[in-house]
Amino acid sequence: MMASVIDDDVPAFLARLGLPGLADVHTHFLPERMQRRVWAHFDEGAPLIGREWPITYRGTELERIKTLNDLGVRTFSALAYAHRPRMAADLNDWTLDFAARTEGCLPSATFFPEDGVVAYTRKALDRGALIFKVHLQVGGFDPGTAELDGVWGLLAEAGVPVVVHAGSGPVPAVFTGPGPIGAVLARHPRLAVVIAHAGAPEYEDFLGIAERYERVRLDTTMAFTDFFEAEAPYPAALLPRLRELGLAGKVLLGSDFPNIPYPYAHQLEALARLELGDDWLRAVCWSNARALFPDAPRG
Repeated sequence: MMASVIDDDVPAFLARLGLPGLADVHTHFLPERMQRRVWAHFDEGAPLIGREWPITYRGTELERIKTLNDLGVRTFSALAYAHRPRMAADLNDWTLDFAARTEGCLPSATFFPEDGVVAYTRKALDRGALIFKVHLQVGGFDPGTAELDGVWGLLAEAGVPVVVHAGSGPVPAVFTGPGPIGAVLARHPRLAVVIAHAGAPEYEDFLGIAERYERVRLDTTMAFTDFFEAEAPYPAALLPRLRELGLAGKVLLGSDFPNIPYPYAHQLEALARLELGDDWLRAVCWSNARALFPDAPRG
């Protein structure tokens, strides 16, 4: 099924719900050279990620910021993630500087298991980082490694959320699935984790983890869209629990902008057609993230 909406439809979506805008916790902005490499990775498609994955929003940095502004995205992130040692600290400098000069952007940071990781994570927090990102599939590391135990403790104490790509989609890896991050949460039950992509394809396992731990949330990134439903459909039997979780403040809008193979509006269309109610949509698209980040910049 092709998306039946276009981005010009988003203002009507917001007006119908009475929302001042969208709060999207899962968007990406990277240094230019790294952004080109990421897009090249997606361009190679099937051999690396199992299928063709055309990029819809392949504009300049300024064009992409303008697109979000035009869509009414008032709060967003600049999620970067390290895939090898000795790159996270420099990425943090870039993403935090980007947030400082970009209206509406959450100060964002990342980390990797290596010497000095606690120190540069603390530095990012001291600079105002409000959200972190790690990618267990791309990074290829065990989140339970001893090198990261101090980081998890630091973030749990600070209450700062970390978006974790922990699900096994689109391609499973050694440390994806509910087990590895679940072991971290068992040791740090106050850790504020946002499970990216609603945990696809292990939806039920990650839904259960979000129900079990007070500070664990799900983001909607690409979940429920035609693109994901073709490969990993969300079980209809889980929708009542997803509704309750969203109304409890624990489901957040995410999109993966700009690295998506369809119009941004389709993510919103996909959420609406779940038929979980307007109150749920208002919570997911705006108020849950605004409650999680009460001091966040608003574009």
